[in-house]
Amino acid sequence: MAQASLKDRIDLSKLPAHVAIIMDGNGRWAKKQGFVRTLGHERGVDSVRNTVEAAAELGLAYLTLYAFSTENWNRPKYEIDALMRILVKSLHKEMNTLMKNNIKLEAIGNLESLPAGSRRELMKSIKTTSGNTGLTLVLALSYSSRWEIIEAVKSIVNEVREGKLEIENIDILSFTRFLTTRNIPEPELLIRTSGEFRVSNFLLWQIAYAELYFTPVLWPDFSREDFYAAIVDFQQRERRFGMTSEQINKLEQKMHRR
Repeated sequence: MAQASLKDRIDLSKLPAHVAIIMDGNGRWAKKQGFVRTLGHERGVDSVRNTVEAAAELGLAYLTLYAFSTENWNRPKYEIDALMRILVKSLHKEMNTLMKNNIKLEAIGNLESLPAGSRRELMKSIKTTSGNTGLTLVLALSYSSRWEIIEAVKSIVNEVREGKLEIENIDILSFTRFLTTRNIPEPELLIRTSGEFRVSNFLLWQIAYAELYFTPVLWPDFSREDFYAAIVDFQQRERRFGMTSEQINKLEQKMHRR
């Protein structure tokens, strides 16, 4: 008898609008297997494919994957070169999967810092999938939240200098439009694999009210069931946004009566 899937426990009417994932543990997975680190990154591509397909099948609107941080540029050159090769290869190889599943590809980060070949393949893939209307898959490449916030501050200063923005009008909403995620809803769920309990400079502004989910599973071993487990856990939590449980209940009752 086939084992029941956690997918059956997911309430499709209460999916998080946006899930972000810190894909961690590729190197440790490779080391445990006695392989070089780069093989862990290659195996991690399978987990990316499975997770993206699972998200698309559920009807998730946005999925952001932390693929390469600005800090990752400090890694050994051979590993960086391998990661960039894997990126180009994966974008080319997975194009049929993206089109078949009606997935739109986007990217955030300091994309100008990517090698020309990698950036060219990325832009080509983004253009090819631009007409798709299903899941939006966002790759965070050469990204860090502190970099993003500093760049936003620079842009705000320029607009103030040019008289386009009054200092008194700077608020949460106006600040948000200077972020790379200006057209993307804030993540409601942040998943981190490999058993680490930190957010590693990822979407610090955007995850202010996100639910955090940590799993000991190393990224190359992360399966559809692991993804479903995170969604199920999310749906069992009470999200209060600074309010009390009683206030949330009254608000929900009011919404149901409409």
